[in-house]
Amino acid sequence: MQGRLSGDYWFEFTNEIVKVIFYGLGVYFNLLYLIPNYLSQKKFLTYCGLLVITAIVITPLQVIALYFKAFDLPMYQSYLLDNMTWFFIVSFLFISLTTVMKIIADWVRHQRDRKELETQTMQSELRFLKSQINPHFLFNTLNNLYALTLKKSDKAPEIVLKLSEMMRYMLYECNEKWVPLAKEVNYIRNYLDLERLRQGKQVNITFEIDGNVSNQKIAPLLFIPFLENCFKHGLTHNIADGYVHIRMLVQEDEVDLYIENSKPKIPNQFHRRSGGIGLVNVRRRLNILYPNKHELNVENAPNSYAIHLHVALDD
Repeated sequence: MQGRLSGDYWFEFTNEIVKVIFYGLGVYFNLLYLIPNYLSQKKFLTYCGLLVITAIVITPLQVIALYFKAFDLPMYQSYLLDNMTWFFIVSFLFISLTTVMKIIADWVRHQRDRKELETQTMQSELRFLKSQINPHFLFNTLNNLYALTLKKSDKAPEIVLKLSEMMRYMLYECNEKWVPLAKEVNYIRNYLDLERLRQGKQVNITFEIDGNVSNQKIAPLLFIPFLENCFKHGLTHNIADGYVHIRMLVQEDEVDLYIENSKPKIPNQFHRRSGGIGLVNVRRRLNILYPNKHELNVENAPNSYAIHLHVALDD
């Protein structure tokens, strides 16, 4: 009895091996030839027809192998011949299942590759945008310093110290994707101090913060282009009664920036033609870093220019 059971087990086990071999031949033929040459080329009808033909060819070969293997079992041989249709269905479904799995695997890989490409593109674009911001600000500040040295102003050493602190922040701390909001606020204060030194008492510059600046993180140099725009376009020809009013509302997970500046009575045609790079960049950065998490409203009145930027901060 034990020998009979062992013989039946070995017989069934070797039958399964034969089936797996023929299923494997169909699967590899499908993966290595049919899918690349027909399904991937969008020849769907041809692919389906060849898939059916593959199952038709494999089925009798599989049955013949099992038939000769069971040479001393005529009842099992009759079973094989009577169930050829069932063997065909199983072979066709097995091979077709690999097609479905291949399609799913390719889709998952495509999504992963697309995500990696988008991430790499975004990082490269952000590095390029920040590289445009930093030299632009440095160029403006050096012009200010040059004007003060020509006048032999006592304010020149102070502006050098402020610039040194700001450059340290830009060079060593702005390489991260996020920086503490407190450092960004300190950078803004230094920037405004430089402008106060340059503009003198003729211009009213205010900066107010409502809320608690604590552990919030934000993209570096995100607000500077808006400030540059105020002084570059708003005060150049309107120093006598110009103003820049800045208010920042800080909450735990969001920041609102309000800026309003006066506009010159005579438009600055030169800056109209050559300016605006900073604002274009910051809009692009907002779209990349804060998709669906920011709102920028601009109000361009005859005598004033105002922006309201709302940013929902990431955790």
